[in-house]
Amino acid sequence: MSETGPTSRCGFVALIGAPNVGKSTLVNALVGSKVTIVSRKVQTTRALIRGIVIENNAQIILVDTPGIFVPKRRLDRAMVSTAWSGAHDADLVCVLLDARAGIDEEADAILTKLAGVAHPKILVLNKIDLVRREKLLALAGSANERLGFEETFMVSALSGDGVDDLRLALAGRVPEGPFHYPEDQMSDAPLRHLAAEITREKIYRHLHQELPYQSTVETDTWTERNDKSVRIEQTIFVERDSQRKIVLGKNGATIKSIGASSRKEIGEIIGQPVHLFLFVKVREKWGDDPNRYREMGLEFPKE
Repeated sequence: MSETGPTSRCGFVALIGAPNVGKSTLVNALVGSKVTIVSRKVQTTRALIRGIVIENNAQIILVDTPGIFVPKRRLDRAMVSTAWSGAHDADLVCVLLDARAGIDEEADAILTKLAGVAHPKILVLNKIDLVRREKLLALAGSANERLGFEETFMVSALSGDGVDDLRLALAGRVPEGPFHYPEDQMSDAPLRHLAAEITREKIYRHLHQELPYQSTVETDTWTERNDKSVRIEQTIFVERDSQRKIVLGKNGATIKSIGASSRKEIGEIIGQPVHLFLFVKVREKWGDDPNRYREMGLEFPKE
């Protein structure tokens, strides 16, 4: 198949929804490869990380936006602004609802605001394996009364149920045109960024409630070695010395565990042995530093 064939299709599909509706899990299921960070905690997706799907003659570029919620901090405002810009810039919008939660306060606010987005919209009810069929049909009916959805899909992103049908529908709906990315490129998020996201995910997994969200990870160096392995150095930034001690753990045990988990997963994704070196530094009030936002792919809110 030629990238520039007359029948090829290519377009951007934004996934919009409240925190924890399963957007990142759905991106990974559609792509068939882990391209976005998945965590039980809310607000793990900060920037517009794209997964790229090839289906028949179509290239679908998935924009996994941060969950839309009521912003309190400057970082929150940047994430919500980024999410809505993703909806307005896409060719097609997929609205994800948690089938268990239904149209709660967050979903209600999203449906109200989406009325001002002109692009075609598809409704995706996720986590259908946890809900009775009668409730699913009632939820689909209520949502379609609110917005003119072109189609409705019921999926379980975790099990993969219904994902193939959704992928085929998206392939048929993106506009005609040449591919934007090489066919073998699964994500345009640089590997450095993906590696940092993986380490950040492991921090949350290991520390749960102990560490607040004022932490970020940056990949400082990425060196391809002669033996086909990769040496990666990353810095974990926190806002206070007490947080630094939590990340390090007693005798460095916690950071060793985080590093081992991250190294294993990065190695599996890039298919090469990884030597990972983690450092923890205090950077006070990094949440107010415009440079940090740029590195995460976010606009810095002025207020």
